[in-house]
Amino acid sequence: MIRIDGSTGEGGGQILRTALSLSLCTGQAFRIERIRARRRRPGLQPQHLAAVQAAAAIGQARVQGAEAGSGTLEFAPGPVRPGNYRFDIGTAGSTTLVLQTVLPPLMLAAAPSRVAIEGGTHNPMAPPFEFLQHAWRPLIERMGPRLALQLERPGFYPAGGGLITAAIEPVARLAPLQLDERGPVHALQAEILLCHLPRHIAERERSILQRAFDIPETQIRIRIDDTAPGPGNAVSLFVASEHVTEVFTAIGRRGLPAEKVAGQVVTAAREYLSADVPVGRHLADQLLLPLALAGEGRFATLPPSRHTTTNITIIRQFLDIDIRCEAIDSRRWQVHMQR
Repeated sequence: MIRIDGSTGEGGGQILRTALSLSLCTGQAFRIERIRARRRRPGLQPQHLAAVQAAAAIGQARVQGAEAGSGTLEFAPGPVRPGNYRFDIGTAGSTTLVLQTVLPPLMLAAAPSRVAIEGGTHNPMAPPFEFLQHAWRPLIERMGPRLALQLERPGFYPAGGGLITAAIEPVARLAPLQLDERGPVHALQAEILLCHLPRHIAERERSILQRAFDIPETQIRIRIDDTAPGPGNAVSLFVASEHVTEVFTAIGRRGLPAEKVAGQVVTAAREYLSADVPVGRHLADQLLLPLALAGEGRFATLPPSRHTTTNITIIRQFLDIDIRCEAIDSRRWQVHMQR
């Protein structure tokens, strides 16, 4: 049984989610202790419990310690069972993080699957739906699987109640992926999602993006969607280049002016564009696990975050793979992995 210190490195929930995914993919059981020990609310919270329950369902796993606030969990997987699944986080916890927990094993399963997850779809500390759809999914599909992702209903903190669905066509083995160059930028587009809030918020955010990047007004879509159970706002910028599309998103919150929400997107996108790399900092973190499962791959990116280096540490506990992070210069790094 693999033993994991849940407080290592960044010390967040990604340690647990990566362990769950790789446990299902490799058939190896694990025990994790000190889960989120340094967080303000340590232990398993509803979002993490939902990931455990989803992983246990698709992997017919034996689980001990899956309780609110638990600092220790044992997970012993059985065979991955493709099928139709629906999971409800019960709070505004991230649906995309739960989905990314179960997608790797289902992408390698023996038959197609469909997954629906209810909760938060746009969370400040998690990949928003637009990122999964336009940045992450196309790269995963280059590796072989086919993913049909759908935002059925947005959900923001604190109301939650959003719904995403995924239809998965699996493959027997993931193909390697190499992203050395971004290539020329073909287009900059944006979408501003507004739920149960005044339109002037979106118009102010659009103005900031237009001034920062000289984007035509026709390329900035204001999307009003009042199917969400509660109010919310998300600003997404899509950077479409020759070899990759990157997505930068900021989530509005009470007390944060619209100009600062859009400003967060501007700052992140400018850092990415100035570094001339194909893979942004968050996308780098999300590509580690599928590339490790493929057994080979590389990409150029920004200097890795602590979140990324922690994820690498957990991957190495499950897979015999060489993962190297090397600086190309002060703004660009290369991540390379090979068995």
